[in-house]
Amino acid sequence: MKHRLGFLLQKSDSCEHSSSHSKKDKAVTCQRVSQEEVKKWAESLENLITHECGLAAFKAFLKSEYSEENIDFWISCEEYKKIKSPSKLSPRAKKIYNEFISVQATKEVNLDSCTREETSRNMLEPTITCFDEAQKKIFNLMEKDSYRRFLKSRFYLDLASPSNCGAEKQKTPKSSSDCASLLPQCA
Repeated sequence: MKHRLGFLLQKSDSCEHSSSHSKKDKAVTCQRVSQEEVKKWAESLENLITHECGLAAFKAFLKSEYSEENIDFWISCEEYKKIKSPSKLSPRAKKIYNEFISVQATKEVNLDSCTREETSRNMLEPTITCFDEAQKKIFNLMEKDSYRRFLKSRFYLDLASPSNCGAEKQKTPKSSSDCASLLPQCA
């Protein structure tokens, strides 16, 4: 099991640099995750990515497949929606556009031409909702593709297995598992 999950023991790039993105960014530290929580991740992509440890696990899985651009885009959109200052919207929108939407983007996401064009038009006067359609399309793409692969992966199955997360503690479904060794750690 250590060999299969070895990549999770390393710090991910996103965690190492989280403080450089924003002072409000929190480092992900998942010391204990209950089996109940891990099982909820299988109910919906939303349950997975709105749980701090679930998001870290999904991101690590995508990174292992060299396909983390979709979740990175989704996270960037969520952070963008929290911007309060109108003067910060335009520069941040342009940064997201150049990183994920532009044809020459460093982490180009897979969008249909209509959504890409609509998002490009939205860049003329960026608003808090300018990425909503693109974000929705990418969420649906992750839900139908990478999320399903994640749930079938040894990575998720090992996290969901009581025998791999402190079996001696697994007497009740609500007991916590010390899965820290299976999840990416960010200090």
